[in-house]
Amino acid sequence: MAAAFFLASPAHAQEAAPPLLEKLTWMELREQIQAGKTTLLLPIGGTEQNGPHIVLGKHNARVAWLAGRIASRLGNAIVAPVIAYVPEGTVSPPAGHMRFPGTITIPEDAFEKTLESATRGFRLHGFRDVVLLGDHGGYHRSVTKVAEKLNREGKRAWVHVPAQYYRDLPHAGRDDTALALAVDAELVRVDRLAPPDKDNGVQGDPRGATAAQGRVLADSIVERTVEALRKATSR
Repeated sequence: MAAAFFLASPAHAQEAAPPLLEKLTWMELREQIQAGKTTLLLPIGGTEQNGPHIVLGKHNARVAWLAGRIASRLGNAIVAPVIAYVPEGTVSPPAGHMRFPGTITIPEDAFEKTLESATRGFRLHGFRDVVLLGDHGGYHRSVTKVAEKLNREGKRAWVHVPAQYYRDLPHAGRDDTALALAVDAELVRVDRLAPPDKDNGVQGDPRGATAAQGRVLADSIVERTVEALRKATSR
């Protein structure tokens, strides 16, 4: 279904399939870097409740899809595997989304160390720029903290957290649902759309959401992020 949406939208017509790090051998990756693909996009998702109508892996699916589109537009980028385990609140007592079954959480320090170590490794292997694409606002502080720490160590800013990527949408509301529909209709249970309620995890009314609305939002995210990254990584 996601492929059908990709082909159907005119904005997607010129976007070639992006290089995915996990689909390459180490020699193929080295060749890609030597050929000029020196930007690494690290998609950061999260596994959490998204109301009764959106699957737990919404952020993972969305950030992978958007990262792929951004990489295709940039032309010099490779997409790393999605980080799906992120801070989501405490376990005891359960806080935040941890009140709902299926949400996965890890400590903030473990998350930050994971980002830092992975990013240093990408630099070691030849990437000149690393882009941290966080799809969830809950860990934005940690992502920014890691980027600032690594950038202080170098002669230039090489770890980027583009503000143009993240959109603060009402959780499981109309825009959030529309984006999920644009990525893959199977992410949404349209027969379970429900108004906001503290007990169902919905913070915005999802009714009326369409894939067309989601594609407009997605196109805007991609366009603004690509423009910002081109400026940030130009020499």
